[in-house]
This record gives sequence, structure tokens and C-alpha cells, in this order.
Amino acid sequence: MSKGFASTYRIFLLSAGVFLCLAGIGTRLVFLHVIDRGKLLGYIEQVRRQVIVEPARRGVIYDTHGHLLAANQSMYIVGVDPQAVVEEDRIKWPELATLTGLPLAKIERLFTNKTRTVRTEDATSKQGGDASAKVVFSVQQTEPVVTDEDDAADGPEEVLDDADGPTQERSIRWAKIREDIDETTYDKITALKIKGVYGNRVFRRVYPHNSLAAHLVGYVNKAGVAAAGVESYADFYLRGQDGWREGERDGKRRELAQFRTREVQPVDGFNVVLSTDIIIQHMVEEELAAIAKKFSPDKATIIVSDARTGFILAMGNYPSFDLNKYSKAPLSVQRNFAITDQLDPGSTFKIVPASGALNEGLVRPNTRFDCTLSSIEYKGAVRKFMPDDHHYDHHLSVTEIISHSSNVGAAQLGMVLGEQRLYDYARAFGFGEKAGFPFGGEISGLLNPVKKWSGIDITRIPAGYSISATPLQIHYAMGTIASGGLLLRPQIIKQIRDASGETVYSFDTISRRRVISTQTAKEVAKMLEGVVREGGTAIEGAIPGYEVAGKTGTAQKLINGVYSSRNHVGSFVGFFPASKPEVVISVIVDNAKVSTGNAYGRVVGAPSFKRIGEQLIQYLDIKPPIGIGRNLVAMKGNPR
Repeated sequence: MSKGFASTYRIFLLSAGVFLCLAGIGTRLVFLHVIDRGKLLGYIEQVRRQVIVEPARRGVIYDTHGHLLAANQSMYIVGVDPQAVVEEDRIKWPELATLTGLPLAKIERLFTNKTRTVRTEDATSKQGGDASAKVVFSVQQTEPVVTDEDDAADGPEEVLDDADGPTQERSIRWAKIREDIDETTYDKITALKIKGVYGNRVFRRVYPHNSLAAHLVGYVNKAGVAAAGVESYADFYLRGQDGWREGERDGKRRELAQFRTREVQPVDGFNVVLSTDIIIQHMVEEELAAIAKKFSPDKATIIVSDARTGFILAMGNYPSFDLNKYSKAPLSVQRNFAITDQLDPGSTFKIVPASGALNEGLVRPNTRFDCTLSSIEYKGAVRKFMPDDHHYDHHLSVTEIISHSSNVGAAQLGMVLGEQRLYDYARAFGFGEKAGFPFGGEISGLLNPVKKWSGIDITRIPAGYSISATPLQIHYAMGTIASGGLLLRPQIIKQIRDASGETVYSFDTISRRRVISTQTAKEVAKMLEGVVREGGTAIEGAIPGYEVAGKTGTAQKLINGVYSSRNHVGSFVGFFPASKPEVVISVIVDNAKVSTGNAYGRVVGAPSFKRIGEQLIQYLDIKPPIGIGRNLVAMKGNPR
């Protein structure tokens, strides 16, 4: 063979090597572009593609005059990508620590800790040993971080050992510094131009008046979930719809705006206007604070509503809590006691048998009953009455039964009606059923059907025992008299408005049903005026120059299944002006501690009713009916 030519063997080997290289490249290309194409594109999409959520602004909650009760504060969640940090910026770290309020040592740890150990055994076992599968990790530090796959971890420090299985080091691509940076501070942080430090804007809920109307307004928790009150009930209107945009990012995780493919603008939530007036709410909560200081009760509730429409002007409970610090308040004080707790209404219930007997034409206001009796025969059996606090030297008229709060007289009115009609009127006044308050947690109270009554219930229920009700039910039962015989639905929301202030929806007065005739309501209102006059049970509730209609209630509490002679629920529920009602006020105090005597409704409730009423006269410009005298009533009444 000539020396100028290579051997056939060598040519064959060279050709085979070139062929194998080309075949390998071709095979690899087939895997990349055909077999593994979907999976690899997914990795690329995961790295380059991003969906950025644009949060919608939650609607604002206003009181009836446009004062803010709940608003939004724009804040930033600020973090750092340790991989992007440069040593030249270290001199700026102390200033960042000052702006964020964190120790410099913590800032240094976040900036310099670039990796963390993660466990891989769970992921590899589930994926058949695929090392490219997403790992299941445990954090070796207490700081919340996000990996290169945008997985968040907020778990406690966990030390991995051999028993934990295979581990590997993963890069930390984002570590949270603070999540509550305001806009001004964020501008100062960005002005430092520290590489790797950036933030995302979020909206946090704030409550300008702290604890004012806490049980009505409710709150949004840190997870963004509306937890109570109007925040929860009207969440459909308030929350809005988040927007989003889809695009790409470069190797430094910066958005490439030119590659945006889809963009949806956020839709802000509607604003909600309440019927609540913060001035009246402030009056109520100041009075609750005074009650708490003077009587140290277990609980207390004050409700003020518009007598003509049923809209709630104020509702307060003691104890209460700060909406901005809800996480520090026990759940027991976050309940709206006005709708979640029940109690014996006591003598405030006596308006039911009196109204029923009058409405049925069975009695007149001047019809008299012997209230000196201790028992009476009814349907073939002797029924023993609950005793009155006072004895009378004459038969009492229906008007006097109400003004003197006679248990014996109320029982006889109930007997005149009979069990079934008494039950029917109690239900008509709203007892034994939910009032229709829009917030969750309302209970229906307790009113047994007649077939479950015991032999003595006909003497107990008319006096407000053997029956339980919420403060709201008691309030709206009295509101039935004020409205002219209509049981109104309690409402708290007046309007829904859009961001421009245009009204989207208005809520009107809702009457649940007619309970008694207008004439009967006027007669009962007239009788209730006697409660705050000479000889009545609560002259302390009289407002000079105004007709006040009201009713005291003093119910013994059940302690270990026995009615206590020392523990009471004292209340005063009423409205004014009696002949042309404008406001209904309820003051209910549970287990007040008094220095002498018992916690009668006239002692713990009537004075508060008067003080609130006098303030409302000035604030709402309530005019007294023509012909009503303005002399101060100074006579003391019956202590019931």
C-alpha cells in the first residue's frame, strides 16, 4: 500500500467515531426536542415565565356620615435575594437595619446565608428517583425564605441528621426582611439601591377608631380572611377581584415588560356605608365604660336604633377589644353578646301579655286585677304566683300592672290570654326566633312550645321567666311598640357604593310582620310612660320635658340550676318621645355588683338610658311634643 494513503482500517475507525458522535448528538436532540420536550419546556417556563398578582383594593367601611371605620393601608413585604448581594453594599446594611427596625446581626444573617439544607428522599421516592423533581425541604433557619422555585417556608428551625434521609444544599433566592413596611419607609429603602433588596406591595386593613364598634365592624385577619362583623358579612362587596399579569423575567429575575402576554386589571371592592353613627357609638361605649367602672358586671350591652326604620344607630358590648390588635384578644370577648348570648328578659317581657290581652279586646287599660293573691285556680288546678316586691292595698289596673311591674298581675294577663295565645304573641314579638341580624352567630333564644310547658309556666313566662332571649330580641320587642305595632328587621348596612361614590344598592326598612294594631301600640306606649313617673319602677329614666316610655327588668340568674337571689340581669328598655318615637334604647347589664340591695334595672340600666337620651336630644335635635312640660321630675319610685 502506498505511503500516501491511510489504511482502510484507520478510515473505518475515524468514520465510525464521527458517526457515533453525530448519532449521539442526534439522539440527544431527539430527547431534547421530542421525548423530553414537554418536561424541559416546563422547567424553562418555570424559570422564565411569571404570573404577578395585582391585589385589588378592599372596599372601605363608613359610618352613616362618611367617617372611616375600616380602611386600607398600602404596605410592602420587603425581602432580599442573597445571590444578588454584592460586598460593596455592606456599608449600607446598618442604615437598612435602622429603617426596618431589625438588629444588624439579623440583616447580616439574611444577606450572607445563601444556601440551606433540604431533604430529598420524599421527592425522589415519589418521582421514581428523578433527581430533577422538586424537593421536599426543611428549613435550617427561622427566617421565612423562598427558594429558586418560589416555595415559601416559615417553619421553625429544624436540624437535619442522617436519620432524615438524603439531603442537599439549595440556593436561597428570597428571604423576607419585614412584611409591614409603609410606603415612605420603602421609598427610603429603595433609595439605598442595595442590590438584591426589593419588595411587593400589599394592602393591610386598618381600623382608625381601634375598639369603636368592634363587634359591628369586625376585622380581616393576617391571612386576608374576613373574620367577623361587617367585614365578613359584606365580604362579597368589599373584597373586589385581584388582577394579574403574565410575562417573562431575565436571569436576574427582573420582569421583561416587552414579553407580557396577558394582563387583567384589578377590580377594587365596593364601599359599604353603615347606619351606625360614630358619635352615638362613642356615647354608648363611654356609658359602657362608666357601667363597667361602677358595677364591674360580667357583661353589658347597649343598643340604640331608629324607632321608625329599625336601623341600628349604635351597638356596644362590654368587654370589647381593639380591632387593630385582634390577635391579642381572647375569643370570648370577640363575640357580639347582643346576638350570641341569651338571658331571661324578666319584666321587660311584660309588654307581651299586656299587648296581647289589649289587642284581643280582653281587657282595657283600666281593667283591674287583684294582685294581692299568692295563688289562683286555673284550669282546675291551683297555680302559685311569683311574689311581688310590694303589696298593694287596692286592685291594680292594667296600666298599674305595667308601671308597678307586678308579677301577679302579669301572670293573670297571661291567663286571660291562655297558653296558646300567649305563646303566639311571644313569637309574634320575635321571641324564640332569630331577629334576622345580618351577621353570623345569632341565636334564637328559648321559647318552648305550649306542649312542653309545665304547670307553673303560665305564671312564670308572663313575668319573663322560663324563657330566654338575646338583648337584640328584647330591644326589637320594645321597638314593636315604638313603631306602631310592626316588628322591624334589625339592619346595619344602608348603602353599597362604588369607588366613585355612586350608590350601587340601598337598603330600605323591612317589616317582618304586624304584631298588634296601631291603636294597641299607642295604648301600651301610654302605659309605659307610667314606669318613669311617680309610683313607677324607674323614675331614674325620666328625661325632663320629654315623654319617655320604658320598662325595667330585673331577672334572677340561674346559678347551678337554681335562681340566685344575689345575681341578677338588670335592664331598662324604652323609647322617646312616647307619642312620636324617634329612638329606641336598651341597656342590659349582666351580674352587676352593687354595694347595697340588688342590681335592679332602675339602678343599673335606667340612669344610663337617661344619660344617653339627653345626649341624643342635643345631637339629633329631638323636639319634645307640643304641650309637654319641662319640669324636672324628682319623685322616687318603686325599686322593682
